[in-house]
Amino acid sequence: MNRATAAGGGAIALWSVLALLTVSAARIPPLELTALGFAVSACFGLGWLAATRRLRVLRQLPLAWLHGVGGLFGFHALYFAALARAPAAEANLIDYLWPLMIVLLSGALLGLRLRPAHLIGTALALGGCALLLGADAALSWEYLPGYALAFLSALTWAFYSVWSRHFKDVPTAALAGFCGAAALLAAAAHLAFETTVTPNAATAAVILALGLGPMGGAFFLWDIGMKRGDPRLLGTLAYATPVASTILLCLAGHADFTVWTVASALLVAAGGLTAARA
Repeated sequence: MNRATAAGGGAIALWSVLALLTVSAARIPPLELTALGFAVSACFGLGWLAATRRLRVLRQLPLAWLHGVGGLFGFHALYFAALARAPAAEANLIDYLWPLMIVLLSGALLGLRLRPAHLIGTALALGGCALLLGADAALSWEYLPGYALAFLSALTWAFYSVWSRHFKDVPTAALAGFCGAAALLAAAAHLAFETTVTPNAATAAVILALGLGPMGGAFFLWDIGMKRGDPRLLGTLAYATPVASTILLCLAGHADFTVWTVASALLVAAGGLTAARA
């Protein structure tokens, strides 16, 4: 595993704490939380660029801005819209098609060879994810619009991730500007559809952690992994996120360990090891 792929793995590790932090900030509406998380990451990123006199990296072509902002904000907006129109179990299960889509799009859009081990590993990891998230899922035609939005959110993130390869000349540091634009769009959506809740000190600390980790540093690491690492392997390893998230929630007392948790972890681990051998 090269350093870029390892960086992408770091993003997956950071995303595994997203659920735990989100539970700790449950009183904040989702779009407001998104806006605040992106605002934190943008402030730190832009502050670092200013301190190092590198603000010029924000001078990117409109297509690069469309790709960056569209991917970051589009995914979150579609995901939250899906949760508003379908039960969380089904929406999450469909949304987690994005790692599989990354593997498949790596071959279709990037021309990377998909070996049998890649496909078998991804299938094992997908099975582990479905075992974990699908236990309470019961698909119904009533929620078809929500399912469609969840599928679009998965497709948006997969396309954004894979297509990053075509923006290798765009420095990863430019994500600071993309996060800032995404924060503004999320804030506008929040003001239009939600009621503002003022965070207390404890919640503010959680938001700071979100902005530095799962909604900040993780995107920078993922960008490095997608541009210079192996998207086929990262797509498979990404299925570790829901399993690791569930385990952390169990350790924190927010969920109970079950046989499905253990079985899912074993399947995802087997899938990751199989794909890594490719």
